Amino acid sequence: MESSSTGTGTGGGRRAITRQKLYEAAVTLIAEKGFSATTVDEIAERAGVAKGTVYYNFASKNELFEELLRHGVGLLTVSLRTAAEETEARGGSRVEALDAMIRAGLVFIDRYPAFTQLYVAELWRTNRAWQSTLMVVRQEAVAVVEKVLREGVERGELSAEIDVPLTAAAMVGMVLVAALDWQSFQSERSLDDVHSALSLLLRGRVSGNR
Repeated sequence: MESSSTGTGTGGGRRAITRQKLYEAAVTLIAEKGFSATTVDEIAERAGVAKGTVYYNFASKNELFEELLRHGVGLLTVSLRTAAEETEARGGSRVEALDAMIRAGLVFIDRYPAFTQLYVAELWRTNRAWQSTLMVVRQEAVAVVEKVLREGVERGELSAEIDVPLTAAAMVGMVLVAALDWQSFQSERSLDDVHSALSLLLRGRVSGNR
């Protein structure tokens, strides 16, 4: 998974690259074998680094996975926010911004399917050490959608009856689940095709336009 920053200075850049390798190794291994069955030795081997390098960057496998979740959801949040801001900059409506965010979410999931599978699976677990961190980063992503929904209501583009927090969570969930279904069971469909279907749902069910 690509990072949104490379760190400060040469040392920071090298560390960011190393962490990137560890994130990519961990996410693919955990997707293949599960968290419990994946060892630090395997993560180091897959990343092409020494085992000590893992512990230099992360205190434990738990911390590595917690930071992986924070990193991945952070990238998703940035993608959603950028889509909304670019739509605003070109004078688009808030419904158009929501549509752009749906596409941005699909692009992200298409790019990082293993991470998305892990993220969705972890959302429903309650016995993980990183559960509180996961809830915080999830809310950061949902909050980006909430902001656009509130602006749409304030501008009269969306119904004032909308339950903003629940609708935002539903939209994020819709994109995640639809994208995973697309990749698992309807892989012959293009990203444009899936986006078009979700776009119609957005415009029919949220904005009320036909």
